[in-house]
Amino acid sequence: MNHKLKYNVLLMLAALIWGSAFVAQSVGMDYLGPFSFNCVRSFMGSLVLLPVIWFMDRQKKEKEQDAGVKAADAEHRKENQAAEGENARNGKILLTGGLCCGVILTLSTSLQQIGIQYTTAGKAGFITALYILIVPLLGIVLGKKVGTKTWIGVGLAVLGMYLLCIKEGFSISYGDFMVLLCAVVFSLHILAVDYFSPKVDGIRLSCIQFFVCGCISAFPMVLMEQPHLSQILQAWLPLAYAGVLSSGVAYTLQIITQKHLNPTVASLLMSLESVFAVLTGWLVLKERLSVKELLGCVLVFAAIILAQLPQKQKEKQS
Repeated sequence: MNHKLKYNVLLMLAALIWGSAFVAQSVGMDYLGPFSFNCVRSFMGSLVLLPVIWFMDRQKKEKEQDAGVKAADAEHRKENQAAEGENARNGKILLTGGLCCGVILTLSTSLQQIGIQYTTAGKAGFITALYILIVPLLGIVLGKKVGTKTWIGVGLAVLGMYLLCIKEGFSISYGDFMVLLCAVVFSLHILAVDYFSPKVDGIRLSCIQFFVCGCISAFPMVLMEQPHLSQILQAWLPLAYAGVLSSGVAYTLQIITQKHLNPTVASLLMSLESVFAVLTGWLVLKERLSVKELLGCVLVFAAIILAQLPQKQKEKQS
């Protein structure tokens, strides 16, 4: 229970960062195109994780030395050789996972950045949050079971997102369609993380996926947008927020926590980014919440609690 609560809180923290990052993404588009913004923020997210990886590796070596781990005799040498073989296999899985997650992440973030230019923030928040419905649907295709309470939670969350985010009649424009594609692709990213994260080191996986995302985004950036250094410097604050916090911290929290959570429940927790986007707008920009929006927040929180009940029941039975 304590561990589950910890992972839930960490993933909610990621949702808080993502929600408030909508402001950074919107401001950043005043200076840079979508591919330029994604390229720079992705490389920043990857770079900020390198010292974290170095520090964790150093701590691991120190613990091994303190425990007196030595390879003095033949038996220890065999164990070390077996460990090296296992590390090589894990390395291949890590590179494969980083490449797959990076490609999917590139598609989803690019579609979102492009869509934000042509639709309202309210519609973008609602449509993006549809991954909470798409994830369990894709999970069924992949053979994952979804409980009745989780489905009820998904329904409540979708209704809550509608009440929270939609302020005018719903219609599919170009921007809406691009963000809808983003929701579909981000659902695939959640499932990809769910597959690879239990097999490899989460921080390394996150670092590689951002590096891949930055490299792929660099091609359309150079060919189509060709930003000047002055534009990047002008956008340093939104880039720093989106790169260090939204990419480096939040996506890493997603990878670390998701291995311990059901992907549908994880998607519900991550959908709180829309709630936090509205709440941070209320706190920072002094925007007011209507009764309808407050009801939407209540429904989303109720959906998250309800979706976790099957997990708790399983734990009690075990």
